[in-house]
Amino acid sequence: MYDVVVVYLIREKRRFLRTNIEVLLGEKLTGLGVGKFVGAGGKVEPGESIRQAAVREVAEELGVTVNADDLVPIAHMYYPFADKPEWSQQSYAFVAIDWQGEPTVSEELNPQWFPLTALPFDSMWPDAAEWLPEALEGDYVADEYVYFADGTLAPRA
Repeated sequence: MYDVVVVYLIREKRRFLRTNIEVLLGEKLTGLGVGKFVGAGGKVEPGESIRQAAVREVAEELGVTVNADDLVPIAHMYYPFADKPEWSQQSYAFVAIDWQGEPTVSEELNPQWFPLTALPFDSMWPDAAEWLPEALEGDYVADEYVYFADGTLAPRA
């Protein structure tokens, strides 16, 4: 099992007297989960802390700079793959509301902003609909979801 990080950038969009919260997701262009919408992230490199990895991945995948101290932990998830144990991972998720730069397309992600109330769960990993709304509302989530190599979830016991 290897460690991965994921970061969700959050912004407020003001329109007249109304404020909408938006979440940045990226369409995955390479690797595991191609075509799915995900937060910026990836594997933690040897000698790197979880926060250092998050800062690096956001810079590499979105072209923006986030300070490690501005990362707010929202989840710690376990993802064993029943039929591909070498794909198994534990994920550390963060949100950031402060960063520098404008998110741009990279080899890994095509970033898009979504209203918090209209995330594209039908185009995300299946577990996201179960835990991400709660985490983005401020509740820390820790859980485990068992996957198969075809991207489907194993039934919960």
